[in-house]
Amino acid sequence: MPPGAAVLEVGPGLGSLTRWLAVVARRVVAVELDAHLLPVLEDVLGGLGNVEIVQGDILQLDPATLMNEDGYFVTANIPYYITSALIRHLLEARVKPRRIVLTVQREVAERICAVPGEMSLLALSVQMYGRPRVVLRIPAGAFIPPPKVDSAVVRIDLYETLPYSESTREGIFRMAKAGFSQKRKTLRNALAGGLQISTAESSALLERAGIDPQRRAETLTLEEWAALAQARGLD
Repeated sequence: MPPGAAVLEVGPGLGSLTRWLAVVARRVVAVELDAHLLPVLEDVLGGLGNVEIVQGDILQLDPATLMNEDGYFVTANIPYYITSALIRHLLEARVKPRRIVLTVQREVAERICAVPGEMSLLALSVQMYGRPRVVLRIPAGAFIPPPKVDSAVVRIDLYETLPYSESTREGIFRMAKAGFSQKRKTLRNALAGGLQISTAESSALLERAGIDPQRRAETLTLEEWAALAQARGLD
């Protein structure tokens, strides 16, 4: 993070990281869901003029309203069950961040950074908007109390210019959601069920996109999902 950046921190907890962010950032907006932590945060961060504490659910708040500027940075230490929802919420914000740095379960980090052959709906959703990579692995013993699983830090650098239009991205997501809905099945069968069309129609759709109907969703590249969306008329 360059000096003078604006930072949105999700889940500051007791404010340990927030204090360090305040040293280098021009502005830090810390969003905490747990109202019981507010007195502690106000005590720890109260003397820092460049830190704003917001109590609330980040999924119910507009990142664009919180930050109101381009090129801000996001840092978050979040539980597994909101990882996908939070990432999508940030990536689809009216004013998008420049970079997102997340501490998540190691397995989730690996899913986000997956390549074709091991792709997931989460990985595809992230990689439509930016380039993710694991920058640090954290053993469970580094936390007090230690969790049952290891963690990892994922850095997502968002593209300055998105490779696909909004309508194409929506089409890609719709097709991928159908394709991954029954990931153990071939795309021919998964798309038929997910799109509520016949297997003959799904086979024809895949052939128009130049994709073997016997392949599975986790093998497709982003470009192939875009070709599927185009073949379906969703671009």
